[in-house]
Amino acid sequence: MFILKNSSSISQIARLRSPLFRQTGSNCTLSFWYYNYGQSVGAAEMQLLVDGLKQPTVLWRAYYNEGNQWLKAVIQLGRLAHPFQLSLDKISLGFYDGVSAIDDITFENCALPSPALSCDSPNHFWCRDTKACIDSLLVCDLVDDCGDGSDEDNCNPDLQCNFENGLCNWEQDVEDDFDWIRIQGPTPTVNTGPLKDHTTGTARGHYLFMESSEPRQFQDKAVLLSPLFNPSGNRTCIFRFHYHMFGKQVYKLSVFQRTVSNTKGRLLWYKFGNQGDRWIRQTLYICTSRPFQILVKGTVGDGFTGDIGLDDMSFLGCTLYNGNLPTISTTTAGTSVPATFPMNNCTEEEFVCRASGHCIQMIQKCDFRPDCSDRSDESACVIEVCNFEDKNQCGWYQPDLEQMSGNYSMHTKNIFKWELGRGANLYPGQEKHCPLIDHTTCTEEGWYLFADSSNGEFGHTVDIATPVISLTGPKCKIVFWNHMNGSTIGSLEVLCKTGNRTSKLWTQSGSQGPQWNRAEVFLGIRSNFQVIFRAKRGVSYMGDVAVDDITFEDCSPLLIPGRPCTSEEFTCANKYCIPKDNLCDFVNDCADNSDESPTI
Repeated sequence: MFILKNSSSISQIARLRSPLFRQTGSNCTLSFWYYNYGQSVGAAEMQLLVDGLKQPTVLWRAYYNEGNQWLKAVIQLGRLAHPFQLSLDKISLGFYDGVSAIDDITFENCALPSPALSCDSPNHFWCRDTKACIDSLLVCDLVDDCGDGSDEDNCNPDLQCNFENGLCNWEQDVEDDFDWIRIQGPTPTVNTGPLKDHTTGTARGHYLFMESSEPRQFQDKAVLLSPLFNPSGNRTCIFRFHYHMFGKQVYKLSVFQRTVSNTKGRLLWYKFGNQGDRWIRQTLYICTSRPFQILVKGTVGDGFTGDIGLDDMSFLGCTLYNGNLPTISTTTAGTSVPATFPMNNCTEEEFVCRASGHCIQMIQKCDFRPDCSDRSDESACVIEVCNFEDKNQCGWYQPDLEQMSGNYSMHTKNIFKWELGRGANLYPGQEKHCPLIDHTTCTEEGWYLFADSSNGEFGHTVDIATPVISLTGPKCKIVFWNHMNGSTIGSLEVLCKTGNRTSKLWTQSGSQGPQWNRAEVFLGIRSNFQVIFRAKRGVSYMGDVAVDDITFEDCSPLLIPGRPCTSEEFTCANKYCIPKDNLCDFVNDCADNSDESPTI
């Protein structure tokens, strides 16, 4: 069937109507092939016309020229209990130039379930009038699977919600970033979100949706809280819900179960990305020995075409808990005790060894050589070898975060920053742009440091720095392994900061492949400086920069021996002793360049 051009009217509508259908079963879908090609071909839409409802329901839309090709459309009709028709409307405003056509219209799984002679299985339900035998998991799920409504009779209203009259006994979380919205019909943004609810299958029905347009930002979260339930042993409590995740920038929907009120809880289920323009049923089995609550969390993607819908949420075999969940204390036991120094005669320009009270020069603090017997002069410094295992950052810190005052978590939640990570904590698909294994252990359990590009915006930078290093030796170098894989990797730089002056020592940008790569940066003799790793975010979250196994090699400064230099050694102008083999080798081994003097 195709449309002929007719220029006799400015505004033209071509309408194709279906026969009148009496009803459909709960799994009914309609599919057809369409062709919409031409410079000014215009829009087309499929509408559902239900007896008794004045407002039509839009089921499908094509907005523009979709190329010289046949495309397939699949529409979820679901359970429609009243007579209805379908109307395919083609609208042309003024100038029409193109071809619109439709072919191969198919209805699938639209009949009610067939009657059964018996239904004795304990896991099935026998429908009262239609005599169909359906799975007992379909009972009291807000969907008329029997076709006579008997599977939805005598259900506890406290255990189900279709959002037709509000949120029922569900609540919006006050600790999240924004709220779920109750709505009818399509969401405000085209090409994302549902066109209709799941309960009625029409624009009259209500559902919840998560708006991903501005002012929402990437990884903002909306959390819905269930009522509290009694403990459920042997997976007897079952949670059913329908979700809709349609749009190019749909990000994530997660379900958590918690038994402590001020925690996020345990992850039960999650789904990433575009799942198509359809409502999808999910069933979760819950087993816990303590009272619990369910949290449904939607997370915003990297753009406005990321709306997520929820509808028809129900519990089976669960009972409500009349009480409150316990809380856990978030305060740290004990109070901090200020550091005390032993009796000493040290000046303000000297460092006091904590155990002995011995005085050393301040230049000897944080120089990769323990001069105090208790090593206290190296205790608040960067560790010489750091693999980040046991979640230890080895003295590296983020200056920008240290400067933030007030509530740390409130200020840092959605900013681009360095974090400890490991492969075991990644979501499916995240390994495409974040390491699945660390470099130290080569396992998913090993830890590394990474700049999380799921936060921040294009061009944002984040630094992680050492405390001030007092002095290094002539052969000092920093060796580290980096992982830069992903379609939108930014860059990684190694910087040296002395006072207010910062210089670039090493840089790498763009994707370097799905492996750990070794890098080496020469430092040599330096004093009172910091080493900084600076990550720069790319255009999207598909590119995390990671580092592991950071090592300072041969960085201890030279020692002035308490003896004359031997015949095999050269006496530097500053009285250091170095091997004669190091003379005139283009390396400042003496730290005063006397070993490279042309007068030797």
